Amino acid sequence: MTIPDSIDASDERWMRHALALADRAEAEDDEVPVGAVLVGADGTLLAEGWNRNITEHDPTAHAEIVAMRQAGLRLGNHRLLGTTLYVTLEPCAMCAMAMVHARIARVVYATGDPKTGACGSVFDLLADPRHNHRVQVQGGLLAEEAAARLTGYFRRKRGKAAG
Repeated sequence: MTIPDSIDASDERWMRHALALADRAEAEDDEVPVGAVLVGADGTLLAEGWNRNITEHDPTAHAEIVAMRQAGLRLGNHRLLGTTLYVTLEPCAMCAMAMVHARIARVVYATGDPKTGACGSVFDLLADPRHNHRVQVQGGLLAEEAAARLTGYFRRKRGKAAG
């Protein structure tokens, strides 16, 4: 996947932060290593999260949802206008639609998800013209690093199950 020209050094910095959160997901909670960072229009960190669905027994506690909930509480608003969400794995349908409802301006993801990706891989929910809000999508930033974390995680899980 080609990275669009509109990706800049701050995008890479925030994605590296999201990758560090993905590492925490696995190291601290034995969760699938997905991290998310929500940045305000002014370039400041609003919220962050990592997968917590296993730990919290909550099927909705994906990294993106955790970060959006945190930001909503911080801002005192369910609208997250002008924000950019950085996430290490292409968002699923649930997370993509939550971004539409929150009015997030842009999502930048690392690696695509060929099974449940909803930002162009399997579905393209964010580009659907029937929505009253469009989220700009950019994928592929540090994709190899994110994919390596996910592949390693699942290989380790299979190894434990087989051993």
